[in-house]
Amino acid sequence: MYKSLLRPLLFLLSPEAAHHFTLQFLKIILWIPGFKSLFRAIFCFTHPKLERQLFGLKFPNPIGLAAGFDKNARYIDELSCLGFGFIEIGTITPKGQTGNPTPRLFRLPKDHSLINRMGFNNDGVEEAIIKLKSRKSKIIVGGNIGKNKVTDNIKATDDYLSTFDQLFDYVDYFVVNVSSPNTPNLRELQEKEPLTNLLSMLIKRNKEKVVQKPLLLKIAPDLTNSQLDDIVEITQELKLDGLVATNTTTSRDQLNTSEKTVSEIGAGGLSGKVLSSRSTEVIKYLNVKLKGKVPIIGVGGIFSAQDAIDKLEAGASLLQVYSGFIYEGPGLIKKLNKALSDR
Repeated sequence: MYKSLLRPLLFLLSPEAAHHFTLQFLKIILWIPGFKSLFRAIFCFTHPKLERQLFGLKFPNPIGLAAGFDKNARYIDELSCLGFGFIEIGTITPKGQTGNPTPRLFRLPKDHSLINRMGFNNDGVEEAIIKLKSRKSKIIVGGNIGKNKVTDNIKATDDYLSTFDQLFDYVDYFVVNVSSPNTPNLRELQEKEPLTNLLSMLIKRNKEKVVQKPLLLKIAPDLTNSQLDDIVEITQELKLDGLVATNTTTSRDQLNTSEKTVSEIGAGGLSGKVLSSRSTEVIKYLNVKLKGKVPIIGVGGIFSAQDAIDKLEAGASLLQVYSGFIYEGPGLIKKLNKALSDR
């Protein structure tokens, strides 16, 4: 029903308008008594085989919602009714910011992919905390944190520490995002020296807390093997809790969409089916280098059970979906979980 009826109607709207409409509609319909139970019955699937114990947290299933979908933690209760094992909010910055000018989100239907240059648009950490305080769902929530656009890289650590401190009591784990291609110069923080300094300061601050929270790093799929080796070295040296592989790509290789259309869209991070192979390659490379000792959350182009299995076999411990959720609909999560439980 979703792909034959709902998706064509939603795709008549601009991608960003469709996103907001869908989430608001979900919020309204689940406000009706009994509908949350109905949605859970339709979309949720539980099985002991799906449970994962990682970072000191018990995940009911390994399929999560990637950061970027619920940037401001507004819809956690509603999204928790769709079968996810965990939800990652953000990217959240210390101060709210509007992000890049619209249009900034584009569909590539021929490739089952998206291009976005959102630019960390979010309401800021204080607003996110208000929403997190009011949520009723007990689903595991990760906080994806970044820096404000106006903050120079020299002072980026201050932004990350500020958001980390304020958000600490309200999320279950943290993901450090230095790999978005849509904030100017952000990816420079992936270089070995600045990344080591940033993560060292966050780890130091984490150790000052009475109880520590898992700290993960999200990386780009565009890193060379030499740069991935640096990530491995940093991960081992600093004893990071985990990695998220991968963010969106700036590559435009192997697209079925015309070069003219892609050129007209312009800059942005590409996600979706075309990213599946590369993200799996990165997961496998990191897992081999880390000898399977560091958990990896695999994200990028998961549209089917086989996509999920490929990433798990490559070394991922957990998975996240985004573009696949948009193209395949809410039934994807149950489909993946059922297939993994059978496996």
